[in-house]
Amino acid sequence: MKPPDGLYLDLIKKVLTNMIYEDPPVPNGWVPGTAYDDVNRRLGLDWPAVAHTMVGLRRLDNVQCCAEQVIREDVPGDFIEAGVWRGGVCIFMRAVLAAHGVTDRRVWVADSFQGMPGSDSLTYADDRALGLDAHNDVIAVPLATVQRNFDLYGLRDGQVRFLPGWFGDTLPAADIGTLAILRLDSDLYESTMTALTYLYPRLAPGGFTIVDDYHMPVCRAAVHNYRDENGIDDPIIDIDGLGAYWRRSR
Repeated sequence: MKPPDGLYLDLIKKVLTNMIYEDPPVPNGWVPGTAYDDVNRRLGLDWPAVAHTMVGLRRLDNVQCCAEQVIREDVPGDFIEAGVWRGGVCIFMRAVLAAHGVTDRRVWVADSFQGMPGSDSLTYADDRALGLDAHNDVIAVPLATVQRNFDLYGLRDGQVRFLPGWFGDTLPAADIGTLAILRLDSDLYESTMTALTYLYPRLAPGGFTIVDDYHMPVCRAAVHNYRDENGIDDPIIDIDGLGAYWRRSR
């Protein structure tokens, strides 16, 4: 049997994905049905109606693996997710810290809390073509809702900091020091590039960059353009065919 901290984190993952009560998905272009599907939920393919994350178990496993590795190896820095939806991944990051008794790291929760920007405000043509703001009825989750979700798990405290607003407005001036985990779930070229520009320089050697939307061409283009411009050649590792990550070597 796993030790108590492992059992706790396994349970938190099942609750965050709602694989226990199996809420139905919100129909969309790639998962049009309304019936709960265990495989889709494990892989993070659907938009859950109730669950606090849509990333699925495999990407939560990746967050746990990276977080526990930096804790075990004493890589300095806080954890951040840029683009949080209902807050599930950040809640899980805080749960990992709690499970391991870590009190000197913070979890930063960065999001517009307004959904996606309107297409007319985007400068990158391929971002505009996606029209993701049309789904803001699902994507936009108010700050108060995310904070309440943290409260439901008993995990909102002084180790959790919220950064509400567009990344270009909040990240440059944010009082963030060194980072050990940088997780991007920002979908678009513009938001991904902005987050990398202001956050990657704060990532400690040995820290991890996790890109949830690496499968999306606009997001992948931003990642590769940033890496090329900054001479980053650390190998990109696939997580589940959708997300990917790399470990900063220098």
